[in-house]
Formats: sequence, structure tokens, C-alpha cells
Amino acid sequence: MSRMTVGRSDDGRLTAPAAERNKAAILEVLKRFLPETGLVLEIASGTGQHVMHFAAALPALTWQPTDLNQEHLTSIAAWTRHGGLQNVRPPFELDVGADPWPVEQAEAVLCCNMIHIAPWVATAQLLEGAARVLVPGGILLLYGPYRRFGAHTAPSNEAFDLDLRARDPEWGLRDMEEVVALAGSSGLSLAEVVPMPANNFSVIFRRDRD
Repeated sequence: MSRMTVGRSDDGRLTAPAAERNKAAILEVLKRFLPETGLVLEIASGTGQHVMHFAAALPALTWQPTDLNQEHLTSIAAWTRHGGLQNVRPPFELDVGADPWPVEQAEAVLCCNMIHIAPWVATAQLLEGAARVLVPGGILLLYGPYRRFGAHTAPSNEAFDLDLRARDPEWGLRDMEEVVALAGSSGLSLAEVVPMPANNFSVIFRRDRD
């Protein structure tokens, strides 16, 4: 589907049209919730377009992109070289199922468009890992499409869900309420749900204070 289409430049940068379309809207949410300074750990950074856009707009924060896909890591590194920003660290491989993660502490964790293209267990691992590395009061922001109260929010999301499940039965749009409940069991409290363009949501959690 078009949501997953990517282009490739000669220097190895991948460009996803969807990332170009949604990066500005996501940035506006990040501006509301991220601290002024600290480390933002991005899980499943994908092409690298997001992290470069966010880092350029929020230069007082340090950004750590990660991914599990080697092609994505190559693209992120190419975007990092292309952008020349000093507040973006070199990308490295991170599997949400690893314990511990290769980052000890972060002020914020960002994950866009991952949990619907991964098994459900990966959502639990993401939430548990974020709770481990976030400082008390730290922010976890999840972005992507969700079901709400057991139903799809748009026909296009229902079609997307069917397509994902045809590709892999373990994939598919998640029920936001189930994600929120699972986050709570990991020590992450729901702070806000922000409706986004194209029938997506930003779901913001805050790490419980000790």
C-alpha cells in the first residue's frame, strides 16, 4: 500500500511519503510534551526522516535513533550525514525484546508506526523497556493508527488492518484501550490522546514517579 512506499537516493537515504506527510504534525505534539533538554530515544526510527526533522527543530535535545532493520540503519546514518546535525547520535540496532536495552536512561522515548507491524508481544516489550529506561516523569509517545473501543475509526484503517493481517497474522491495528491497560501494568500512566491527521493518534504516557 502507499503508506509503506519508499524511495531511495544515491547516498542510501530512504524516503517514505507518509513520513514526509506526518512529520510536521508529530513535531507539534512533541513540542508540547518533550522536556527542554535531555535524551530522546527513538525506537524503530525507520528511514530516519523523522529524527532529522525533529532534531533540527528541537536542537537542545539529544536524539538517539535505533532500528532492528539493517537497511533502515543505513538510511538513518545517511540522513544523519546529510543533515549534519550535532544533536543526533549515530544509529544502532535495538530489539525491544532485549533486556537490558543498550540505553540506560532517557528523558523521553518515541515510537512511531511500529506496534501494528510487529507481534503483540513486541508492544508489551516496548512498554516494559520504556518503563525501565525512562526517568521518573519521563515521556513515552506512541504514534500510529489504532482501533478505539473495539472498532476501527475509519474505513481506510479497516482496509489497512486487513492488509496487514494478510501479510502476517500477528500484525494488525491494536486496540488503544488494551495498550493503555498494558502500559499501566508497566508503570506508565496515560497522559493524553491526541487525534492526528489521516486517522492516526499520538498516545502519550508518563513514567510513574517513584
